[in-house]
Amino acid sequence: MNEVVESFIHKHQLLSPESTVLVAVSGGPDSLALLHFLNRMQKQWRLRIVALSVDHGLRGEESVEDLHYVENICRKWNIEFVGTSIDVNEYKKKMHLGTQIAARELRYAFFAEKMQHFQADYLAFGHHGDDQAETMVMRMVRMADSSSLAGIPVKREFAGGFIIRPFLCVTKKAIEDYCKENNIVPRLDPSNETVDYTRNYFRHKVLPLLKEKNPNLHKTMQHLNESLEMDETFLQSEAKKMFEDVVIAEKKPIKVMFRIDQFQSRASALQRRAFHLILNYLYHEDVPKDLSYVHEEQFFMLMNKEKGNVQIDFPRHLKVEKAYNKLIFYFQQKEENEPFHEVLAVPGEVLLPNGDTIRATYTNEVAIQNEHTYICLASQVVLPLHIRNRQDGDRMTWNGLNGSKKLKDIFIDAKVPLHDRNRWPVVTDNNGDILWLIGIKKRDSIPKQKHSLYIQLNYQQGKL
Repeated sequence: MNEVVESFIHKHQLLSPESTVLVAVSGGPDSLALLHFLNRMQKQWRLRIVALSVDHGLRGEESVEDLHYVENICRKWNIEFVGTSIDVNEYKKKMHLGTQIAARELRYAFFAEKMQHFQADYLAFGHHGDDQAETMVMRMVRMADSSSLAGIPVKREFAGGFIIRPFLCVTKKAIEDYCKENNIVPRLDPSNETVDYTRNYFRHKVLPLLKEKNPNLHKTMQHLNESLEMDETFLQSEAKKMFEDVVIAEKKPIKVMFRIDQFQSRASALQRRAFHLILNYLYHEDVPKDLSYVHEEQFFMLMNKEKGNVQIDFPRHLKVEKAYNKLIFYFQQKEENEPFHEVLAVPGEVLLPNGDTIRATYTNEVAIQNEHTYICLASQVVLPLHIRNRQDGDRMTWNGLNGSKKLKDIFIDAKVPLHDRNRWPVVTDNNGDILWLIGIKKRDSIPKQKHSLYIQLNYQQGKL
């Protein structure tokens, strides 16, 4: 076993000479064997070894005894020891978490703190090859996403250093034999023997059957895991490039949009990963647990719908809207549909709820107009001006139009997304006549006249 593990450490560059290595030790055979193994390497590699042990407070005096047992072993082996007790039950009530998740969060918080305290390079765990096989088989049974099939990583970044798992190359049996050969007497957790827990069911019922067909299952699974990790690393890198090239991400308010034709021009594998990158961005890496492959299917179905304006709901009030050739992700805000109405004096300026500004001035010159400016004869409007969102029955007219047209139809023609229509600024005079649907449509064009006074409106998008 020694040669196998040392070869594995070299292959994956799990250790460097003169490093500080923290070892998570529960008192069981796997972690004690790892502590012993690394301690034997201590002189050769000039390592500083520190054992970390956590009492989760879930098994009463028995878990306290485990902590003291590890402390005594460390004293006997002349290894630095740091132990702690955590109140998992209190934390899970406070945070509304399950027992295992609460325990893991508290445990890793302790590990992260000690990584900083010791300025450690590595945190070593005793997971072995059978753990890897169990994890991957469980995921194959439960997961519908190939990117989630990869198992326990051999090495990953953590708290300024790396988590390493040098025993993923050996079986549980090899570790038990190592303990016997080196007179290591571990503490045993009776709960590991019951099949009431899902992992234990796979460990005691499923894995033995698979090992009958392939005694080297742990090697096969570890090789598969490494292949999956390499493939996924490459695909994620390409998906991030796609995200940067295709996706427009806004922060205030947080929103994501992209052109559907550009998105669909990329490989399906990248589209799916880019979709998950979008969710991570929007949910700040805290994707809801009730968001599943069903939502992914809805997302792709939405992109392929022929209808121009359709939207679907995701957890936590996230809306996904198809607006013609665009797809837009945004969070529904309560104030989004609240009416606004501002009176604009001339000269004067108003600040709209979304942070945009409109400034009104008098001028004797007719400047070149664009989508952000509007000019009219002062004598042809009734002041003051009004800036508001659309109202039921709103209609607008302009040169060349026979009669008037509903704002709803103007929005449709301009392919304005549904969620933007109720907050789109409309400029009217004091009689209620619509002068300017900003950025989309203007009332009658104004001919240049000598010695005339004009009103000029300038619209500027805010940065709120």
